[in-house]
Amino acid sequence: MSDFPYHLLKKKKVLITGGLGFIGSSIAHRCVELGAEVTILDACLEPYGWNFANIETIREEVDFIKADVRDGQQLEKVIKNKEMVFHLAAQVGREISMEEPRKDTEINCLGTLTLLELVRKMSSPAKVIYAGSRGQVGEPQYLPVDEEHPDNPTDIYGINKLTAEKYCLLYHWVYGLPVVSLRLNNVYGPRCQMHAGFYGILNWFMANCMQDRPITVYGDGSQTRDYVYIDDTVDAFIRVALSDKTNGEIFFVGSGTETVFLNMVKEVVRVVGKGKITHVPFPPAREKIDIRKFVVSVEKLKRFVKWEPQTELTEGIEKTYDFYKKNLKKYVR
Repeated sequence: MSDFPYHLLKKKKVLITGGLGFIGSSIAHRCVELGAEVTILDACLEPYGWNFANIETIREEVDFIKADVRDGQQLEKVIKNKEMVFHLAAQVGREISMEEPRKDTEINCLGTLTLLELVRKMSSPAKVIYAGSRGQVGEPQYLPVDEEHPDNPTDIYGINKLTAEKYCLLYHWVYGLPVVSLRLNNVYGPRCQMHAGFYGILNWFMANCMQDRPITVYGDGSQTRDYVYIDDTVDAFIRVALSDKTNGEIFFVGSGTETVFLNMVKEVVRVVGKGKITHVPFPPAREKIDIRKFVVSVEKLKRFVKWEPQTELTEGIEKTYDFYKKNLKKYVR
């Protein structure tokens, strides 16, 4: 990966919305490492994934502002003179979106629209790198899923993430804003909150193993997913941010490997060295929105910015466990 011109990020004025969260803070660490001038914005809303522990080692090297992306007046002050915006601020729980659809719409749609309007009014518009979701697709019609696959989300979250992505693409088409959307798969790794499953199911299961709590698997666990390690995900964000070729494009970010859910769980148990798996029926509401099989093609991302996942699942789980052996108390309640 060293042949990529990461040095272009040096001195760039970068804003990361949702920057105290799992992925946002990980992007912040990489941007600081590459010499960018980083501002983190986070509303610190419960029950979401913000955690000051995520930036404790770079706290003196970033500016932190507590603000909500839905508040245009606050956001306008922060976005001034920025050259890149990594837009991670979001309502992230699928089940929460079904229980509180208005809240999901306000954060994921109106928050994004507020940001885009402010970028549109900038004299030199910042590039917006939007964090999309595999949930925008729904149940796949074919595998691996690629960027040409039709979208038919199965929950409010997926619909609103898709809508926000459409706003981004519209602002590119109509106003020429430099935007790109990364549709993320199941991201896991260090800095993810560990006290609820909607932050990241692999991390949640690891926390249960480490605290001698049962691991509950819905059904027989035969559903499949595409698990991608956080460092690989961050690298995808950095690469598309630095490439003009990606403007106006959508990319899937994943490992490209289809993993049986139960096999992932067993690997977490093996790495941690303990853990009891129990099977229970799907709750009716969850069964309606669950996706049976999912894996993506990353060929488009490879073609545009030469990105490829570097971390296999076992290695990623081991790295994740190494982090939480030292830091678990900062990520559980």
